[in-house]
Amino acid sequence: MKRILTGDRTTGKLHLGHYVGSLQNRVKLQDEYDTFIILADIQALTTHFEQPGLINEGIYDVAIDNLSVGLDPSKVTIFLQSKISAIAELTVFYSMMVSVNSLRHNPTIKTEAKQYGYDDLSYGFLGYPVSQTADITFCNADLVPVGEDQIPHIELGRKIVRRFNDLYGNGRIIINEPEALISDMPRLIGLDGNSKMGKSLGNAIYLSDNAEDVNKKVKSAVTDKNRISVKDKGNPDICTVSKYHKAFNREDYGNICEMCSAANIGCVACKNILSKKINLILEPFREKRAYYEKNTKEVRDIILDGSRKANIIGNKTVENIKNAMNIDI
Repeated sequence: MKRILTGDRTTGKLHLGHYVGSLQNRVKLQDEYDTFIILADIQALTTHFEQPGLINEGIYDVAIDNLSVGLDPSKVTIFLQSKISAIAELTVFYSMMVSVNSLRHNPTIKTEAKQYGYDDLSYGFLGYPVSQTADITFCNADLVPVGEDQIPHIELGRKIVRRFNDLYGNGRIIINEPEALISDMPRLIGLDGNSKMGKSLGNAIYLSDNAEDVNKKVKSAVTDKNRISVKDKGNPDICTVSKYHKAFNREDYGNICEMCSAANIGCVACKNILSKKINLILEPFREKRAYYEKNTKEVRDIILDGSRKANIIGNKTVENIKNAMNIDI
């Protein structure tokens, strides 16, 4: 089986954007690939280093979200980034092969720095793609499921791997050159119409939200601002709710759009249909979440068992890399 590396930063509970963009695909792929799920607590420090309590809580939140949507710990390896020594070592090695300018010109780094209001970037924030390359290669992953915004990181990682193999491989492949597995699901926009649903933007429906919370949030979603009354014809192309119907109610999406355009359905009724559909999807996740929230020791054991397995694999990778670099005695 080919190996996949994917995961999440532990900065809080995951939302519907994570689900459509990655989580539902993880569940489908866990029977086809040797799947490694990273709980990226070190990378969470790049933006939340002043909130260690949040990151610690986020470890359990993110792990439970992954488990609640259907990932099976007997099939996948869920591990904690900070417990894998190989990742730290590889980050140092790879940092010697990357110029500061190449990191500064990374479009994803630029976008995220602007989002967080960072003018003077920390070493860790700037070097995020280097750390991510270490995440991917410590277990010699073949594929990395990502959204389009992460492609620059993956391309930089591929360059690092190629350079390493050219320098130290002597014609052999020491580290697999990972490939990006792009999701075919467009990014889910925020309820406020923002181009991105984000934890820090206050515009997200979380996988852990109860039915009442979902109903309230959907009611607040931005619609066609030009539609004042039910009698006005709407434009689904500029309606946030329409985009959610496309993501979560595909079988009725075309009909919803037709009724909206013909003024045969109002925004309130349209939102009620969407709320019911989303709650229908989330209900089985809530049941699993309730179980794991009552059994956090089991969650901890899953993470520690996965981390032990990941360390065995990572230590072997580092041994091979040090041998190739001729720095082992």
